[in-house]
Amino acid sequence: MEAFDVILIGAVLGVAAILYSSVGHGGASGYIAIMALFSLSPDVIRPIALSLNVVVAGFATWRFSRAGYVDWKSAIPVILASMPLAFIGGSIELPSSVYRPLLGTLLVLSAVYMVWSVTRSPQFYDDAKRGLPLIGSVSAGGTIGLFSGLSGIGGGVLLSPLFVISGWAGARQTAGIAAVFIFFNSLAGLAGNLTNVSSIPGQLLPWALLALVGSIVGTGLGVRSLPVKPLVFILALAVLISGLKFVLL
Repeated sequence: MEAFDVILIGAVLGVAAILYSSVGHGGASGYIAIMALFSLSPDVIRPIALSLNVVVAGFATWRFSRAGYVDWKSAIPVILASMPLAFIGGSIELPSSVYRPLLGTLLVLSAVYMVWSVTRSPQFYDDAKRGLPLIGSVSAGGTIGLFSGLSGIGGGVLLSPLFVISGWAGARQTAGIAAVFIFFNSLAGLAGNLTNVSSIPGQLLPWALLALVGSIVGTGLGVRSLPVKPLVFILALAVLISGLKFVLL
């Protein structure tokens, strides 16, 4: 890959990291969409997406925790249920005929969620902390963890709307739990995936640094305000196009 392409893709990945981390997400669906649009190989996309997720969601976890938005008591059971299944999912090498429609469907859902997240009414952005139902949240965490490992997506796109729409957690509480969930599941999924991957591409390091910078900026916005709507819509369109590409082509 040419140096210019590495820089260009890295810059776009950094912008995606800003937008996703502002709501406590790692951004794997955006990274996958971007790399797919630049025609990177699927066997390279999954480990890179999970690696960037670990970097961005890890920093988001630290920042949201410092701001008091991580409810560890509620998050820990969900994480413990999801990590083993994320590892198992990451170690499974799905055939292209299964992986592409699975990933495409999750990307389409991600695009829909991104649009919904910035158009929902203001009352959804409350700071209330609620007690998660143990059985429901643990079951959801385990199921989403499996899909996280299989697809390379951190799972926040499925976890966040479930928790908010069901009323299990407030929006800021959900963002904090999602950051922790995505970090640990991406870590488990990456560990499982590395059992099938001999090496990670060299461009990961500069991309990870740019993603970290994006996370620093994005989480700062997330603690204080909401992401800018037009930019989220643009990114959602890119994710949607990529998702449809995986499903239809």
